[in-house]
Amino acid sequence: MRKLCATIFLALGLCVNLLNAQGIEIKRTDTPIVIDGAIDEQWSLADSAYNFMQYFPMDTSLARSQTVAKVLYDDQFIYVLGVMKNLSPERNYITPSLRRDFFGDANDSFSFLIDTFQDNTNAFIFGINPFGVRREGLIVNGGSGRNSFSMDWDNKWRGEAQMYGDYWVAEMAIPWKSIRFSENQSQWNVNFYRIDSEEAERSTWSPISRNFSIINLASLRKMDWDTPTKKPGSNISFIPYVAASASKDFQNGDGSQTTFDAGFDMKYAVTSGLNLDLTVNPDFSQVEVDRQVTNLDRFEIFFPERRQFFLENADLFASYGNNGTRPFFSRRIGVARDESTGQNIQNPIPAGLRLSGKVNNNLRLGLLSMQAGENDEAGLPSYNYSVLSLQQKVLARSNVSFLFVNKQTFADITEYDPRLYAKWNRTVGMDYNHASADNVWNGKLFYHQSFEEAKTDDSFASGFEVNYDVPKWSWRMSGQMVGANYNPEVGFVRRRDIRQLNSTVQYAIFPKKGPVQRHGPGFDFDMVWNETYGFLDWDMNILYDVNWKSSARFSARLRRQYTYLFNGFDPSGSGGLRLPSGTGYHNNMIIASYNSDQRKVLSFDLRTRSGEYFNGTRINLEGGINFRYQPLGFTSLSFAYNNIKLPDPYNDAVLFLIGPRFDFTFTKSLFWTTFIQYNTQIENLNINSRLQWRFAPVSDFFLVYTDNYLATDDEGFINLGPSKNRALVFKLTYWLNF
Repeated sequence: MRKLCATIFLALGLCVNLLNAQGIEIKRTDTPIVIDGAIDEQWSLADSAYNFMQYFPMDTSLARSQTVAKVLYDDQFIYVLGVMKNLSPERNYITPSLRRDFFGDANDSFSFLIDTFQDNTNAFIFGINPFGVRREGLIVNGGSGRNSFSMDWDNKWRGEAQMYGDYWVAEMAIPWKSIRFSENQSQWNVNFYRIDSEEAERSTWSPISRNFSIINLASLRKMDWDTPTKKPGSNISFIPYVAASASKDFQNGDGSQTTFDAGFDMKYAVTSGLNLDLTVNPDFSQVEVDRQVTNLDRFEIFFPERRQFFLENADLFASYGNNGTRPFFSRRIGVARDESTGQNIQNPIPAGLRLSGKVNNNLRLGLLSMQAGENDEAGLPSYNYSVLSLQQKVLARSNVSFLFVNKQTFADITEYDPRLYAKWNRTVGMDYNHASADNVWNGKLFYHQSFEEAKTDDSFASGFEVNYDVPKWSWRMSGQMVGANYNPEVGFVRRRDIRQLNSTVQYAIFPKKGPVQRHGPGFDFDMVWNETYGFLDWDMNILYDVNWKSSARFSARLRRQYTYLFNGFDPSGSGGLRLPSGTGYHNNMIIASYNSDQRKVLSFDLRTRSGEYFNGTRINLEGGINFRYQPLGFTSLSFAYNNIKLPDPYNDAVLFLIGPRFDFTFTKSLFWTTFIQYNTQIENLNINSRLQWRFAPVSDFFLVYTDNYLATDDEGFINLGPSKNRALVFKLTYWLNF
């Protein structure tokens, strides 16, 4: 009976004309649906989304592996059904592991996108694979750009899947209280997409041009409600935690220390679209450790935010400016700088709150206030961090945004070194983000100004971006001006006192036959200068990209670049003699990368930036190897090798970074990950091992062990020295809904 139902659903989809751009109606069911991956009789009453279109490798025909999706609702849940047909009766589905929040274009999956406010800019995504492993995430910026999709957001919902020979079935139950929306809506924007690993095919219900992302929100279709949406009732989540740790700092000779902490997060839906988050004494010990990198750059490295409290509606705060010039960067909160040593230190956060979401269909609000504790050892006063963000929709998918950031201490500042710490620092800014209705044109304009007690000139940042995308051509141009005294202390500024302009143009060729899906040439340049020194850096690149239908990718570019040192710099990264300031270097190099077919049990990626390097040469090879023993997990090895040759009296250097990772998922609720990083540049070996038991929905037990050893390279062998510091952390969290 179940197989017959699935066949009927698929046949309905295939018999309708290809050009029929249908929407879908969501109907009420009075009988709750059992979420078990089986097709119940209630689904026969539901409307269907059918005629899925191929997105990859082509985008001009119906998908070879067809899918039918259905939606229903009751007072508690929105129900989603997906029936995924295969071309062959015997299948080996691909999953990296049984861990929640899987990722990758080669993994079998079915996903549901919901744009509840119909702004074609922000959406929720819920996905599941044939093994019943779930993922959920947030889509921002219309689904365009590298930072438009985050799976770090977690929430409560249910989902199961079952495999039935030549098809598989997925069912979801998404609580009304897990998403934000307005009352009395008669329509939402939605889409469904499916990844079929065996056919290397990606397909979508609403057609999307292959030059856009598969999560592009400009092409969503309408989902009509049979009755307007209503309030979901009181919506309060309380998430307490308890944590304990034991640690010892061997390097500084400190004795063993034990700690015990407790705190909580609370989520309260002020309205159905506006959420209040409160945190008291938050603890982020369960957050996965940052991946180390070999730093041969002259500037600070950007690491993304992973802490759960900062993630929902994070784009309201974090997307101002551009990747190298952000007026607000949430990782500045809770991680302070000891100005007397120049080292980053953790400082506690007693409490914080955040109000974020939709005030109405066109206005979004973000208000954040966090109190960071003092640190007597570093002579660091307690600071309050407050942020106000307003985003007003204009035109079809564009918005105008306003930001105010205030960092201020209420302590008696005379008790601290005035050369190191100021009483306050503020930043004000406005951005205009443009996205055309068809997603062909995207871009932004921004202007930000920082303010300090000591009034300074030239404390601004401004810039623009323009992106043009059609199937065969893409063009991007951006530029910025950053003043010498621009200083948003709660932001991220890679370089100051610069003018910058860059552009990339690429042409795509889509072969009608053969294994290649797309290939084509391109050209780009990047120029950085200022009035004092003239050109500081520039590079010009001739590039070529190749994408295979198997999901493998290759990219290469020939680069000619110039670098001017206005400060002394050691290119070896080994602490040797610095190249003198006021000198410039012309270099030629090759930059290339290759990603193998991710569907294979053994896959790999390789990258290189090799050639002339300042006044010497550099051979660079980076990458990773991944072995999948599905569905139980994977083992991977990431590495970076740099061989730097410089003339006397400057240092040569051979730098290694090796990072094996072991990821075991014994069940869909019990996970063990061990991450080892050996870095010769900082002579450190780090071990981070984390056991996670998800004993209830979004409720976890964590046991985390970390250890850092002095490690030196002795003629190719790791000479492991004494432990620098060691810690064992226990944490228990529980999610309660009221």
